[in-house]
Amino acid sequence: MAFGVGVGATARRAEVDKRGLGELPRAVARRIRQSLPRIAPASLCPELACLRDLLPRRILAAAERRAHAIGLGADRVLITADAITEEAYLRALAASLGASYEPLDTVARADCPLDDHDLIQAAAAGLLPLRQGGMLIWIIAPRCLTARNLADPRRPTPQWLRSFRLTSDERLRRFVARHTGKALGRRAADGLRTARPLFSNAPRAHGAWRIAAIALAMAAVAALPVISPATMAALDTILGAVLLAAAALRLAGILFPRNEPRRTIHRRDQQLPIYTLICALYHEAAVATDLVAAIRALDYPPEKLDVKLILEPADDETRRVLARLDLGPPFEIITAPPVGPRTKPKALNVGLAFARGEFTVVYDAEDIPVPDQLRRVLDVFMAADDKLACVQAALTIDNTTDNWLTRMFTADYAGQFDVFLPSLAAMRLPLPLGGSSNHFRTAALRHVGGWDPYNVTEDADLGIRLCRLGYRADVVASATYEEAPARLVPWLKQRTRWYKGWMQTWLVHMRRPHLLLRDLGPAGTLVFQLLFAGNVLSALVHPIFMAGLCYAFATAPTADAIPGGLAPLFIAALLSGYASTILPNAVGLKRRGLLTHAWVLVSAPIYWLLLSLAAWRALLQLLYAPQRWEKTEHGLARTSRLTGFSASS
Repeated sequence: MAFGVGVGATARRAEVDKRGLGELPRAVARRIRQSLPRIAPASLCPELACLRDLLPRRILAAAERRAHAIGLGADRVLITADAITEEAYLRALAASLGASYEPLDTVARADCPLDDHDLIQAAAAGLLPLRQGGMLIWIIAPRCLTARNLADPRRPTPQWLRSFRLTSDERLRRFVARHTGKALGRRAADGLRTARPLFSNAPRAHGAWRIAAIALAMAAVAALPVISPATMAALDTILGAVLLAAAALRLAGILFPRNEPRRTIHRRDQQLPIYTLICALYHEAAVATDLVAAIRALDYPPEKLDVKLILEPADDETRRVLARLDLGPPFEIITAPPVGPRTKPKALNVGLAFARGEFTVVYDAEDIPVPDQLRRVLDVFMAADDKLACVQAALTIDNTTDNWLTRMFTADYAGQFDVFLPSLAAMRLPLPLGGSSNHFRTAALRHVGGWDPYNVTEDADLGIRLCRLGYRADVVASATYEEAPARLVPWLKQRTRWYKGWMQTWLVHMRRPHLLLRDLGPAGTLVFQLLFAGNVLSALVHPIFMAGLCYAFATAPTADAIPGGLAPLFIAALLSGYASTILPNAVGLKRRGLLTHAWVLVSAPIYWLLLSLAAWRALLQLLYAPQRWEKTEHGLARTSRLTGFSASS
């Protein structure tokens, strides 16, 4: 036999011969098995003719029926079901077509006439030109129905494709990564800075802005003793008004009715597009297995998934865990080039360069999305025009009952994703995205430059950038379960990163205020200021505000004696700030069915002090370590709402 069926597949073939469909694991095998009694045998797809001597007829017939049901080639069905390896299939197909299989191991970079940028694009397109012996040869990595079109005798081969070879997706991607590693790293790290410098938070020469910021802060502190009472009262009034407006914006969310989950439109699998999932993993060995299981549990044809797991070069532990899982299609493991910052957004940009899906979603390592989420999101996209670039799924905390901190985190997320963001989406206002379960139109995501590798809250920044460039975002009532930090130090590091990123986002988009106003309009610009400047200011001034108010009440005989007559404003700002946390979070907990945990909201003043500590820590880091990424450790949860797990049980 001129070709085999891949590593370890000979034994599997023998087992297939004995048990038929028993070989096929995963959901694909189950669907094929269920289809056998109902559908009469049909003639083989052209792309399966080369396998007649390799696999049993009933397996090929079942794969054909599955292929017709999902609108893809039967080769993808067999490869995804692990009935044959991609390389073995392509060798068989190439032999039947009188072509050859090209592993690309010995092909030199000089043989490819494309520059580095176009060569990276070739990996996503699945088509690579080579010049060898004075001839132009096309290397094809078959996608979708490519194998069928090549094998169909009724389809004449185009003149430009007279000389071609076949290769696998993995081989093509390795070739591109081997020869364009630095270019790919630079593109992932500096693509936004090069294409849209106004929107990039990349470091500027000599850190002059930090020196200016420090000097300005010192001057402001030095000027405090000489500021007149009238001026101080005016500043206090402005600050109080900003805090009141920020609180009012959050409170407005509870006035909007709940966005009830819509019934998923039953789209046939044949109508579903290719969907790319990008997961950036770094030291995630503890949760990698659960992530893979959650992806495999998605109610979506696995043949139409394109899963990119992005690893850092030195993360051997996570790599070993994934190797033990023996991942095959649709999973691909990609190593991020060691160029530029080692951040999540840079890793996501690496994955985006190879994305093949019409839509792309980002999941974090600890995420467990509900199985029908992709279909629910597609319902939202299909009901809108192309300007809808992103749909944010609702994040919810899984380890709620670990302790007080995780309960507060759960309440925060309930208020944010079940109340506040839906209200902003309903008003068509700028949406600060959450860090996970962001679903994008891939073309729109590439058009706006992907993620900013130098912003430590790349999600919130991207939400504003999408809006400024003419797109919009929406939300969907489909949950993704996440793990919250249950210890104070990890929680503090995570919140510090968030506050620092919000500061970075505000500074970036305020470089040209008149352009911000033009892009977002008056309402959008006001919301942007309240979302970022207002929330950060609230956290920074809260302890000072409380201390000053307590001192004023302690030293003044009556509230009317407080300087400037600002007691009503101060009290209103303080109470509205607490209300803007407690009320939306309580409503969110009720909508999420977690109202029994609402008692933690009485400790909101203590929680606010912790938020203030994180905000001040973020401000200091912004000055001396703006690019520091304090990663959150996962896999430490002691309880799970989703599975009912409890370490104490």
